[in-house]
Amino acid sequence: METDRAKRTVDVIIPARNEEDCLGRCLQSLVAQQDISFQITVVDDGSTDRTRAIAESFTGVRVLSAGELKPEMTGKVNALVTGAAGSTAEWLLFTDADTFHYPGSLAESVREAESRKVDLFSYSPEQEIASWWELAVMPLVFADLVRTYSSERINDPADPIVAANGQYILVRRQVYESLGGHGVLPLNVLEDIELAKMFKVSGHRIWFRYGAGIVRTRMYRTFSAMWEGWSKGLAILFRRPVLLAIKRALEFVAIAVLLGAGLAMIARSHFGSAAVFFSTGVLFYLIFLFRIRQAHFPWKANLMAFIGLPIYVSLLLRSHLHFNRRGELTWKGRTYAQSAPKAAVDSSTRKGDLR
Repeated sequence: METDRAKRTVDVIIPARNEEDCLGRCLQSLVAQQDISFQITVVDDGSTDRTRAIAESFTGVRVLSAGELKPEMTGKVNALVTGAAGSTAEWLLFTDADTFHYPGSLAESVREAESRKVDLFSYSPEQEIASWWELAVMPLVFADLVRTYSSERINDPADPIVAANGQYILVRRQVYESLGGHGVLPLNVLEDIELAKMFKVSGHRIWFRYGAGIVRTRMYRTFSAMWEGWSKGLAILFRRPVLLAIKRALEFVAIAVLLGAGLAMIARSHFGSAAVFFSTGVLFYLIFLFRIRQAHFPWKANLMAFIGLPIYVSLLLRSHLHFNRRGELTWKGRTYAQSAPKAAVDSSTRKGDLR
């Protein structure tokens, strides 16, 4: 790992707030990167667990404390500003503590960004899923994200649609600084999309794609964290979350009713009617599976996603309620106003992360 800042190619910046469960794995994968000069900086954003101690246990990793939180910033943005300050590297990589970086991925990402002649390059990480609720819900969210944020449109300079994933954003430092960096972004927990928007609107090329073989992550390790995280973010990611909830609810009801009616017809020995109901229900389910497959999840998750539809619908509606009715959202133990942003207020309990 290169220690001379003047010669470094990449500064890797990791904002971390209470990340003791995953930071160690992330840093192990990063310090082992080869074929490129880099420095890793962990910015401790007021952690109350072992996050800072874990970061300091890695030789060569620079550990900073986040600066004083300003009223117009989220805690994560404040940490990113702290980490990027004073860098002289060619590239800045903003990545999250819950990521795992494949061997050689750092050098490969820089090569790809340079070959595509882009100023902002972002991967959507592979998603690690283990529990039944992750298998049932995560494919649903990402299937709709893939449909909403098409890579083809994002990567088209003439198309206004924009997106990036804050778990892996690589930017040319000089361009980033010339635009003002994270410090000029509006108060928004989706700082990744706001950053990509700033680059694209300014005429700088961005590139976004699925990061298979480059980076992976497990976003939520508990149901409560997933419930808190997605219920706060979905209303921002999707412009009409209530309409989307209605569509997904109808999808679930249609498939369940058709297949259920088929079973009822069999019980009554009405085999002709049963065949009609079953074939129609199976057709609808196959259409559902085709959509879910676009999210790059294993077949086990694709098949389980149907039972997650009621949870997903509830998340969409809850997110709409929080964002549009309560006028605030809670993220990483801080509460932010949605209008006339005020300073974040620390709460006594830790909330789920939002990506």
